Amino acid sequence: MDPTSQRPSLLVTAVIAALAALLGVGACAAVVASPRVAGHPHGGSGPRSVSDLTGAVDGPPDVRFTLTARAAPITLPDGSTIDGLTFDGRAPGPELRVRQGLLVEVVLRNESVPEGVTLHWHGLDVPNAQDGVAGVTQDAVPIGGEHVYRFRPQQVGTFWYHSHQDAAATVPRGLFGALVVEPAEPAGTAPADTVLLGHSWPRRGQESIPTVEGSFGAVAPGTRVRARLVNTDSDTQTWTVTGAPFRVVAIDGVDVHGPTDLRDVRLRLPAGGRYDVELTAPPGPVAIGVGAASTVLGDGPAPEPPSDGPVFDPLHYGTPAPTPFDADGPFTSDQTLVLDTVVGRSRGIPTVRWTINGRLHDDLPPIRVTEGDLVRVTLRNEGTDPHPMHLHGHHALVLSRNGDTATGSPWWTDTLLVEQGQEYVVAFRADNPGIWMDHCHNLTHAAAGMVLHLEYAGVSTPFVVGDANTPE
Repeated sequence: MDPTSQRPSLLVTAVIAALAALLGVGACAAVVASPRVAGHPHGGSGPRSVSDLTGAVDGPPDVRFTLTARAAPITLPDGSTIDGLTFDGRAPGPELRVRQGLLVEVVLRNESVPEGVTLHWHGLDVPNAQDGVAGVTQDAVPIGGEHVYRFRPQQVGTFWYHSHQDAAATVPRGLFGALVVEPAEPAGTAPADTVLLGHSWPRRGQESIPTVEGSFGAVAPGTRVRARLVNTDSDTQTWTVTGAPFRVVAIDGVDVHGPTDLRDVRLRLPAGGRYDVELTAPPGPVAIGVGAASTVLGDGPAPEPPSDGPVFDPLHYGTPAPTPFDADGPFTSDQTLVLDTVVGRSRGIPTVRWTINGRLHDDLPPIRVTEGDLVRVTLRNEGTDPHPMHLHGHHALVLSRNGDTATGSPWWTDTLLVEQGQEYVVAFRADNPGIWMDHCHNLTHAAAGMVLHLEYAGVSTPFVVGDANTPE
């Protein structure tokens, strides 16, 4: 039997973890051999280039930002420092707030990040040329270079931006920030509104330090409060809201229909995912956070979060509403993606790789579609790790999980956590032409090859993955 195709046993996994400890590095770093190949091309052939798929972006911008990427030390809450990466000298980078439909221009400059940098607008379904993926939709911006992004956001909700150049190494060290799209015409009284970014800062040879970046100002009791929770890590985060009932009002930038009150319910948020929660500020304090890291709304000591209890399930939360298609289709494309874990050796070193349909990135055929196709995808996890699967440029409607049909609010997602042993069926309309990444947002898994592409007929790319373009 080919050793690269064997499923790892618990014993093998334990041996690899022990090897990693002996080497003095993180387990993932010790056992992953990257499949990157210099000069690896992406994309099909056709008359349209990804560079031409810009959207309607002519004219002067309505709002303009400049983000300058720099290498700089970052001081952590315990007083230690890391060799960080910043936007405008800050980590996380500046929060960007824009209105739906306005022409947004963002100028990215690289002052001193040696890996290079791009900007990907996670969850915002921008035209393909603006997607910010090195080697697919642009070249990475080197030191001294710049790149201009222009787009008109059509969605309203919570998103975030991060570099998609050597992302597994650069995002954990600080190249990320929040992006919020507000309605073009706000209706009614807006709630007190805060973005909370959950992030674990890496330290060489030590455990990472978890933080919740963001805080509330003075909020009077009785005020409606919206907290936008964003997981910027590579692992699942369990968020809690303690001290008041709350509702989940949006998932991955899409409103939930008919949300109901929850109390002491834990929110398992996939890597890259977002939940918006709303509550009414009570007289006492409310703690919102991940484990021991939290921020407090109101005055007084933070209430203790529940250590166990029910977990929020979007499949049956809220009330049904019309959708442009349902589980009956009819579908013009059916795809199955089997997520798995394989163990082997590379240059004599034990390696763990995470595969899709038994293959890695450079050997994995794309999903090919024609504009207008209705695509149904079955995602089945037969491996040993959870995988937060992120499709760029599209939101998918969750139809079922393990044969259990979705019955709550329509659950639209761009970052879906597929746990071990789970099978999800989702569907999306191919209505955003281009060449799009579809990958695990555990960035270590992606860097090790858990990446495929969604390719539209007639679209090609001039960009190539190689030494200067390493998107994962």
